[in-house]
Amino acid sequence: MSTDKEDLVVDEDLVTDEADDEPVVEVAKTNLSKRRTIDNLLEERRLQKQLADYDFDL
Repeated sequence: MSTDKEDLVVDEDLVTDEADDEPVVEVAKTNLSKRRTIDNLLEERRLQKQLADYDFDL
């Protein structure tokens, strides 16, 4: 064991924030896509209900 104190060189570039941001962007796109699909299905149900309730005997 050495008793000399050595300065340790720490490479801080190993951890990057960019790698953490990429999955968040994909998740956001996926969530937006799912939300649009749900909105389209709800709109379709609403229109079908309006069509079913429409009085054709005007």
